[in-house]
Amino acid sequence: MIIAVFLITLLGAIVAGVPIAFSLLLCGLAMMIYLDEFSVQIIAESIVGGADSFSLMAIPFFILAGEIMNAGGLSRRIIELPMKLVGHKRGGLGYVAIMAAMIMASLSGSAVADTAAVAAMLIPMMKAAGYPENRSAGLIGAAGIIAPIIPPSIPFIIFGVTSGVSITKLFMAGIFPGILMGCALALMWYFQARHMQLDVREKASWVEVRQALKKGFWALLLPVIIIGGFRMKIFTPTEAGAVAAAYALFVAMLIYGELKMRDLYGVFLASAKTTAVVMFLVAAASVPSWFITIAELPQMLAELLEPMLDSPTLLLAMIMVFVFVIGMVMDLTPTVLILTPVLMPLVKEAGIDPVYFGVLFILNTSIGLITPPVGNVLNVITGVTKMPFDKAAKGMLPYVALLIGLLILFIIFPQLIIAPYKFFSG
Repeated sequence: MIIAVFLITLLGAIVAGVPIAFSLLLCGLAMMIYLDEFSVQIIAESIVGGADSFSLMAIPFFILAGEIMNAGGLSRRIIELPMKLVGHKRGGLGYVAIMAAMIMASLSGSAVADTAAVAAMLIPMMKAAGYPENRSAGLIGAAGIIAPIIPPSIPFIIFGVTSGVSITKLFMAGIFPGILMGCALALMWYFQARHMQLDVREKASWVEVRQALKKGFWALLLPVIIIGGFRMKIFTPTEAGAVAAAYALFVAMLIYGELKMRDLYGVFLASAKTTAVVMFLVAAASVPSWFITIAELPQMLAELLEPMLDSPTLLLAMIMVFVFVIGMVMDLTPTVLILTPVLMPLVKEAGIDPVYFGVLFILNTSIGLITPPVGNVLNVITGVTKMPFDKAAKGMLPYVALLIGLLILFIIFPQLIIAPYKFFSG
């Protein structure tokens, strides 16, 4: 019965249009009343405790770094280099979008922010060059969800804090799957571009490539610093966020000179608003999470799926189907916050590597960002392109199918994630 109270309250509030954070609080309140444990003190302590984590400090730093990069010209210079390298090939702007998304992913860790930046710069150019608008939008949206996989990933930070799994290990485990996502998208785009009648840009000279590399050098150095710092165990994820924000500010103001003192207020305000939304979600989710533990929902789920515990691959496949369905109707962050405390005990009991599961879980929920009816990244694409929602969703479908296929491949062959993760972790 407690499961019914949990689901009916949460889904009912979301359907009624209640914001996700308040839906989570209502859900926790309903469970509290049902369990006859009503206490304002429990609610207050859960909310404060949910946001009281040193690791969560990485989130505002990386969000601030992303805002600074967009305002300070770093994002534009990052896109300029792949434009010179592959912009002349048939469908070259598609490859530029993928490369730019991967580089941006290694800087900010936010799918929505990266997609908005890449789409705003490349969609008008692709439209002018005769690219099919729905396919262009689909490709950029699919490339945008590489951001939650390649470090530094904000969803990995949230998952790590919620599950107790090492965030650094999650970061290292996400490198190869993120690269593989980019390669898979590039391969699909190659076959699509062969059948398009597209204008081909003039090939850039080596002088122009060198100039683009020189202009973007300081921006491109940031992912090297962050990933190198993790690999050499120089700093923690939270310290990496502070380094990223400070470095981006230094480059934007003193080297590129595009970010002025008068712009700082707007940048800090925008990052503070985004941080407030994420942190309030994290804090609100701690209330139902506390009662999920008290009501022993993980144990109930374990008993329900007990016949599958001896077959981890089958169990993992069932969990991924369940997560995918939830991810279609709920945003990534609340999905992670709600399902992680329910699923992790089951995952550990089945002997599944928690780091490996974390990568699959975040990849799965990221796909939900580009699927209707919610799809935050899909909404960003429609907002930038002014394209009808159904047309953008149709253009996204081939890439959704490709990424689902990649997810299945990771389930069947876990070493595709585990082996590179061990290599990168040293």
